[in-house]
Amino acid sequence: VPFVEGNPYTTDPVLPSLLKRILPASVFRDVSKDMERFGEEVSTTVRDMSKHVAPPELVQYDSWGRRVDDLRTSEGWRGLKDIYVREGLVAIAYERQYREHSRPYGFAKLFIAAADSEVVDCPMSMTDGVARVIELVGSNELKRDVFSRLTSRDPARAYTAGQWMTERPGGSDVSRTETVATLIQDSGPSPYGPRYRVDGFKWFSSATDSDVALALARTGRPEDGSRGLSLMLVPVRLPLVREPNAPRPSALTNNILIHRLKNKFGTKVVPTAELAIQGAEAYLLGDPSQGVKLITPVLNITRTHSAVGSVAYFRKGLAIATAHSTNRTIKGGRQLLKDTPLHVAELAKLHVLYRALVHFVFGSVVLLGKTECGVATESEILRLRMMTPAIKAFAAEKCPSAIEECMTCLGGEGYMEENGIAKLIPDGLVEKIWEGTVTVLSLDIVRAVDKSAALDAFIAWVNDILNACPASLAATLREPIANLRVALDALADAYKAPMHPLVPRPVLFLFSHVASSAYLLEHTIWAVNTAEPGYQTDVDVFRRWVLEGGLDTALENVRRALKNAPEDRIQADSDIVYGSKEGQTQARL
Repeated sequence: VPFVEGNPYTTDPVLPSLLKRILPASVFRDVSKDMERFGEEVSTTVRDMSKHVAPPELVQYDSWGRRVDDLRTSEGWRGLKDIYVREGLVAIAYERQYREHSRPYGFAKLFIAAADSEVVDCPMSMTDGVARVIELVGSNELKRDVFSRLTSRDPARAYTAGQWMTERPGGSDVSRTETVATLIQDSGPSPYGPRYRVDGFKWFSSATDSDVALALARTGRPEDGSRGLSLMLVPVRLPLVREPNAPRPSALTNNILIHRLKNKFGTKVVPTAELAIQGAEAYLLGDPSQGVKLITPVLNITRTHSAVGSVAYFRKGLAIATAHSTNRTIKGGRQLLKDTPLHVAELAKLHVLYRALVHFVFGSVVLLGKTECGVATESEILRLRMMTPAIKAFAAEKCPSAIEECMTCLGGEGYMEENGIAKLIPDGLVEKIWEGTVTVLSLDIVRAVDKSAALDAFIAWVNDILNACPASLAATLREPIANLRVALDALADAYKAPMHPLVPRPVLFLFSHVASSAYLLEHTIWAVNTAEPGYQTDVDVFRRWVLEGGLDTALENVRRALKNAPEDRIQADSDIVYGSKEGQTQARL
């Protein structure tokens, strides 16, 4: 029997209650009303538009052999971008109608739309990040001509943006960037910033159909590494400022050649390309040689988009699996799956994970909104520094396998393309790589701990939540709270310098378990104190997440890593992977 997903907002088991807690009452009334309306749009207009999406095509030469680099995207792709623009999925955060609460509002809309809109948030996430950089360091003219278009709700006027960092030699290691920017001498003043000529090759450029892009380019010596990189705003096509609905010129107008489109495992509808940049005009943002520092807001925002997207894909898979269980019968049609304890027990495990991830990710979103609006405390700013890479890594790690479980809940039907789950897996797997793998992100957290009091701020916050738990609730939750305290102490010990070289990755997962547990407890305390409908479920979810959700495993993995002498374990790992030197010597004999 076909299942009905329903409105992705009103049927969600977490989001309405979460928004009710984190938003002021008057803001929640406005936001919830719009979320309910947009949920119906997602169920109808967005899903219908997604049916018209197809992979992009690149025509490099016309019939006369002239280079044209005509990048052709589908009607559905352009239509979905227009919907995102009209709904303000980028604009909401910068209109700031609800001040710091605008970020949770905007990401909540993205959350219910992302899994039904064919990865269109890829260009929108970078548009969001580039807008933030221009807001922080752009000239007044750049804000007038570019920022206003990046944050527009008018599809005829709106621009999208990309970011170009990845190159062939280094991947995530931007210190090996080969792209060079040369100041254009005697060019006269530009209202957008000093004019540069950019030459190089970018190995990955997502959203190649964008209007502008941020790029790291070398203005210093190669031996300066990342310290010699500057941040450039590159018009992808000229003229930079065009009239609404004007034809979009080719990237060739700014000496940018589309070498080829990438043949990816998933996200095939996103126009990702290799670009040869041969003298493109660009504008310096901020001071020279400060590129890595200046582009950080983009990374923070796109990593947040990535985390929200991962959990949004899980949301859709879980909604389908749950809806299917209310219709599918077994035992000759006499029993529904929802009345089958063994099946419901597996769904319950997925729902507990889902609740933990939603609270974890939106906890970071709240901190982002406060930080951008200048109302965050120093402690909240420090916590955000650890939270951003953690939510991205933890969501990317947990969600793909959870979606696979959702698929199996439908049996053979789950393996079919038409049901909406199958595509979520290859598209969602990109989040394990894009904007940093788990290993890269774990090292980012180590840097945050080494260079600031972020860990102290985090530990103090968790202790505040634990201490705020009412006595009666604390008695009910004695075992999970005790386990959480033990894990928090272990977390503090694991990050002590000098840090064991094999600990950063397992301790990221321990941190994520502790943080998500703290957010669940914070919500549970609120639900109990306000007698929120279903508060008993919140109590049980917190208990199950701490006792059964993997905290014990994460803790044991950290302890195991700390027990081993670094040199011995590292050598043993190398021997397993590459063979021991002794074994290689014997083989030659």
